[in-house]
Amino acid sequence: MEAPFVLAKLITLALSLAVAYLAYHGYRRNGREPMLYVSAGFVFIGAGAICEGLIYMLFGTSIVSAGLIQAVIVSSGMILVLLSLTK
Repeated sequence: MEAPFVLAKLITLALSLAVAYLAYHGYRRNGREPMLYVSAGFVFIGAGAICEGLIYMLFGTSIVSAGLIQAVIVSSGMILVLLSLTK
């Protein structure tokens, strides 16, 4: 894999986990359930950011299959963030 690509993926993961940590900290401080959904959503989004390349490399799947799995994981995270906005 190209180093800039890996670096970009790691930065995306770090940023999403930082947002997730801050949202979880807000949940612990205020007890607001929507913040818990935001936190979980960003964990899924961060995991989805790096899973495509890992699945493709480790399991030898097609790039289309790996992309589909990534889309499902990121979409799940977005659904959790949307749920937090409706609570």
